[in-house]
Amino acid sequence: MIPVRDSARSKEWPVITVTLCVLNIAIYLWDRGGNILGSSIFLGDLAVRPREIMLVLEGRGDPTSLVTLCTSMFLHGNLAHIIGNLMFLYVFGENLEAVLGPVRFALYYVLWGIVATMTHIWVDPSSSIPMLGASGAIGGVLGAYFLLFPGNRIRFFIFPFLFWELVVSAWILLGIWFLGNIVFPQQGVANWAHAGGFFAGMVTVLIIGGREKALAGKEFEQDPDAD
Repeated sequence: MIPVRDSARSKEWPVITVTLCVLNIAIYLWDRGGNILGSSIFLGDLAVRPREIMLVLEGRGDPTSLVTLCTSMFLHGNLAHIIGNLMFLYVFGENLEAVLGPVRFALYYVLWGIVATMTHIWVDPSSSIPMLGASGAIGGVLGAYFLLFPGNRIRFFIFPFLFWELVVSAWILLGIWFLGNIVFPQQGVANWAHAGGFFAGMVTVLIIGGREKALAGKEFEQDPDAD
């Protein structure tokens, strides 16, 4: 599922959401020497490896490995990986940033990414397979959005049917996304990281006072083209 647009839009420019998208694209291109279809050249060692993190937590590893908890969320394996992630980030991050504010949104984004990665490590602590991608942090975006904007209408398509757009309520699309990671895990995908990030996003909304308090005083324009 690839989201295209949201039925409600904030009047505020999503500076952090756009910055995160641009930063991920820039790192992706730099890591491949400008070849969008190429493999990682420079930054492969910055992916997180669960076993290395566990060794640090046990007091037997290199503490510098902890930096990969952050760096890994800005790396992507291939073009489809980054396009899918950034489509989700932009569509759902725009309104969420308007609710949280740029600074809090940026901090929560990183926190959600770390929680997501630690969830994956908790499930598979002995793995030495590199984990990378923004989807854990974006899972946090989706979890927060799920509670804040459940009734918003989302236009999306299902690959490879790129010209057949569907429209459903956000809670349906995101509910399917979350349950799909639990019930139908994909081989080679950090499904539990997605779920952990999603749960962290939901908890964040509850911590800040819930939907009613978070949305108090916020205004959003309805986009008729997204219905």
